[in-house]
Amino acid sequence: MNYDIIVIGSGPGGYVTAIRASQLGFKTAVVEREKLGGICLNWGCIPTKALLKSAHVFDYINHAEDFGLNKSEATFDFANIIKRSRGVSDKMNKGVAFLMKKNKIDVITGNAKVKTGKKIEVTNAEGKITEYSAQHIIIATGARSRELPNLPQDGKKIIGYREALTLSQQPKSMIVVGSGAIGIEFAYFYSTMGTQVKVVEFMPNIVPVEDEETSKHLEKSLKKHGIDIMTNASVEKVDTTGEGVKAFVKTSSGEVTLEADILLSAVGISANIENLGLEDVGIATDKGRILVDDYYRTNVSGYYAIGDVIPGPALAHVASAEGILCVEKIKGIDVEPINYENIPGCTYCSPEIASVGLTEKKAKEAGYELKIGKFPFAASGKATANGDVDGFIKVIYDAKYGELLGCHMVGNGVTDMIAEAVAVRRLESTAHEILTTIHPHPTLSEAFKGATEDAYGEAIDL
Repeated sequence: MNYDIIVIGSGPGGYVTAIRASQLGFKTAVVEREKLGGICLNWGCIPTKALLKSAHVFDYINHAEDFGLNKSEATFDFANIIKRSRGVSDKMNKGVAFLMKKNKIDVITGNAKVKTGKKIEVTNAEGKITEYSAQHIIIATGARSRELPNLPQDGKKIIGYREALTLSQQPKSMIVVGSGAIGIEFAYFYSTMGTQVKVVEFMPNIVPVEDEETSKHLEKSLKKHGIDIMTNASVEKVDTTGEGVKAFVKTSSGEVTLEADILLSAVGISANIENLGLEDVGIATDKGRILVDDYYRTNVSGYYAIGDVIPGPALAHVASAEGILCVEKIKGIDVEPINYENIPGCTYCSPEIASVGLTEKKAKEAGYELKIGKFPFAASGKATANGDVDGFIKVIYDAKYGELLGCHMVGNGVTDMIAEAVAVRRLESTAHEILTTIHPHPTLSEAFKGATEDAYGEAIDL
């Protein structure tokens, strides 16, 4: 029962960490209490994208005539849409199981609790407790839907993302509280399938971490799509005694009562750090997160933490990068800390949003002199041929050195394009390199160069 590395949790942080550890020659085990792949694969990123794909296809069919195609009335089977989403997750779950076997990683099923002396104990479904030891123990237990006192989730009328993925019947109406990526993606999905959706956001703009111009464009697009959006609003209390749910919403103009079949609470996440034995070992936490250094070491030697349980962006790709860096540092490889200013963020509604770096507001607050350029997809030949010109690419450069400070994209396909901007920032390239990089034509990616041309007064297609 002795290992070099034990990883607690098998989400995109945990299973990736375990695989990299095994590649580096460590005898590795991973502990999982539910399903391999964690929340992202089973209850988050992957099944959500499967639902959104169904919505996109349905939307395409409904606009077939725009492409010169004839169609009869489009219909759908909600239960089968949910079934397909679950099937995608199940397939990916089996894929992770294969990777564990391929990389000779032991999978231990049960609830783990850390103990002093670089040990853990795992309680299985039958209540049997087994002790394991390792030179290095990495906590990657992820997070769950955050519950607010005034929005207690009952799994029926007030739900979180898990229930939103597996509803047996499509609701006729839904209130979505919170307009981050989770809230907006579900709002788009259910609205596209015919549910009357209302979004309530506490901040002045939806997707509030995004550039304000991007946010306002998305809000306009979603409203045209039929989604009712309320900003500068907060749900003060709810009433579930009736057939549906009533939400009493505080706005700048007074209180408003909203009624719907279901309320989806999408107000963030809470880290899974309870009942892990952190207090017994003496592992330091703050504001519900485990404190770590630049290489994910806790204050107790031999214990580490990555992903949603530590401060920072709660994103699958971040957790994976943190886990890889953590075990490479343990191996003695010369690695450098992650630059958290260069983390891409994506929201997969329609139009999509993708961004990296500073917003225009933050760049100005930091004192930079800016060169800002925009390229609308309405000027893109590929977007026009695709029949979808909604959106733009916005670039923010430091006028002095030509450094790309931020890039903000809104439009379908942009989540697959943002990596170019991330790489440009990672390589510390300048606007000059972008202007002299030949982009293929016709592609949506040309818009990135087009926005840069606009920033420097060299626009060709505008």
